[in-house]
Amino acid sequence: ESVLTVIEAWGYLAIALGILMGNLGLPLPEEVLLPLGGYFAWTGRLSILGVLLVGVTSGALGDNLGYWLGRRGGRPLLERYGYWLLISPSTLRRADRLLIQYGQGAVFLGRFIAGLRFLAGPVAGVSRMPYRRFLLANLGGGIVWVTLAVVAGYLFGPHLHRLLTIAVLAGSAIRWVLL
Repeated sequence: ESVLTVIEAWGYLAIALGILMGNLGLPLPEEVLLPLGGYFAWTGRLSILGVLLVGVTSGALGDNLGYWLGRRGGRPLLERYGYWLLISPSTLRRADRLLIQYGQGAVFLGRFIAGLRFLAGPVAGVSRMPYRRFLLANLGGGIVWVTLAVVAGYLFGPHLHRLLTIAVLAGSAIRWVLL
């Protein structure tokens, strides 16, 4: 609900900054921001085209910055400061293996997986993936991911409050089970 309030107050800027910072590695809920952008498009407060453009642009910008940080700073930078971004050496090794094995496909599919979304850029840069290949895979994945997330928010707009209630109850139930 706090994300809902921020988007309501700041609109496109909240979505753009949240997506940009999330793609740079900060733990921001892109999976929540984009559907809520779709919800606000459903209410008429934002344009669906505007939310799509802001989501794709800010996501691509964040990933490209990550790519160039990885390319210029290299592995020592990720190994030294990765813990600030919750990147452990084992996470970095797994991301390396995925990128080596699947290349552009890993970058494309990485857009759909929260932990890989922000790692794809820096790891592709560190591994010296050709920039054009990275850009095409990243942009293609970003367009598909953002479109799916925003359209889902738009389609589920009439049911948002019910879905939030279910999510809160499920979260409480999970906490009680874990406790």
